[in-house]
Amino acid sequence: MLLAREFVAYISKQLVKNLTPGMIETPTPDAVAEKINALIVEELEVEDRLNDEVRDLLSQYSEYMRREGVSYQDMFRRIKNTMISQRKVIRASGRDTGDAMKLSRDKITDISHKIVEMLRKSRELRLKQKDTNVVRLEIVRLMTEVLVTEDKVDRAARTKIRSQKREIPEGTEEWDLLHRRYYSEELKKLGIDLGK
Repeated sequence: MLLAREFVAYISKQLVKNLTPGMIETPTPDAVAEKINALIVEELEVEDRLNDEVRDLLSQYSEYMRREGVSYQDMFRRIKNTMISQRKVIRASGRDTGDAMKLSRDKITDISHKIVEMLRKSRELRLKQKDTNVVRLEIVRLMTEVLVTEDKVDRAARTKIRSQKREIPEGTEEWDLLHRRYYSEELKKLGIDLGK
């Protein structure tokens, strides 16, 4: 998934914390945060399932690609782009669309619409702000703020890995372990503890 599940849970809690009590009123903020968390995870998993589907398709054509000299990455990109346009999926990865953050602005906007709709229908809260677009824009602002912070943390963790005495290739187990450790350290510097 594009964002760690712990970070999605953090975003969800931040949304509830910042929307309460000005825009929403709820006796069960944790339950509302859990609903938002589930919605965001589901939205991010759409593209993960699409990627898996493309990989399955490409495994069937590996012989053809080898014979024709077509690179796996090119075919992956072409097939994924075709499937995205056919299924009208909003691309989640911001870096694929030119955004600096991990999530694209289009995906943040799409998620904000779905969160507002879910909040509107939820029996666990009351929308104090009757203009749902005001609530949606606040969700976009809050998510963007948290994701910009996350991007800075990710870059700082990557910089620490690159500053090691020897080169550690990205994607290796050692790189993943170091990234998780440095990422967590950088978040804690900002007062964000994903373990909570």
